Amino acid sequence: MDHHIVYHSIRPWRALMAGMAFAALCVTAPLTWAQAPPVPLLRAHAHNDYVHDRPLLDALDHGFCSVEADIYLVDGQLLVAHDLKDVRPERTLQALYLEPLRERTAANRGSVYPNGPRFLLLIDFKSEGVETYAELKPILERYKDMLTTFSPKATEEKAVTLILSGNSPREIVAAEATRFVGIDGRLTDLQFPLNPHLTPLISDVWKGNFNWFGSGPMPEDVKQRLEHIVSTAHAAGCIVRFWGIPPREDLWEALYNSGVDLINADNLEQLQQFLLAKEKMQ
Repeated sequence: MDHHIVYHSIRPWRALMAGMAFAALCVTAPLTWAQAPPVPLLRAHAHNDYVHDRPLLDALDHGFCSVEADIYLVDGQLLVAHDLKDVRPERTLQALYLEPLRERTAANRGSVYPNGPRFLLLIDFKSEGVETYAELKPILERYKDMLTTFSPKATEEKAVTLILSGNSPREIVAAEATRFVGIDGRLTDLQFPLNPHLTPLISDVWKGNFNWFGSGPMPEDVKQRLEHIVSTAHAAGCIVRFWGIPPREDLWEALYNSGVDLINADNLEQLQQFLLAKEKMQ
């Protein structure tokens, strides 16, 4: 329905009737999103979430339980964008992500979704890590009531778990007694004992590690390596994600069946429908 009706172009009584009909529709039409909230999808990750029309909110409307935001430190502000040339002063990490998440958590009595599972916010540092983290830390203090707390030997999970990626200062984070962030590990971390309280997530690029992209059956060597990665991470209490994945459902199927915990997608609707169909089959 086009709400931008030019009323002076029709007779007054027709304008009145049109307005009454629209008002009746607004009263009687079901608010589907309120009556039937989306099913939370633990394995759905919104890659480059901030490029959508409604950052974070579009992902939440599709049931995603993990989103990713790239940030730059610019003039003391943490600005969300993929490229430095695209930063805008109003698109801060707080405005696009932390404040809306706090509102949702408060409305849902301590969780992002009503009685929902954990929610991950992956923050990809695009600017220099030490300075960016120094700016981020005091900001996170203001949101500590909803943030998972980490120490070297324990994790106290709350509504939102923050994981730093990109240029994050791993050594500085690892040395802290308590913190509100974990680190996004890499496949090379699997060669050493994993600490899920430091690297709760192991991520890496698919195209740089595998030469199969979903066309035809998964080769046996790819299957074995993928299963080894997943089993090693899971044994240590870590979860697994790959980026650089072609948006093919046959590839998603292979990742899902192999136990990969987070499936990357830019098309929210497509991944939502794929995962809902998989869950119905369980």
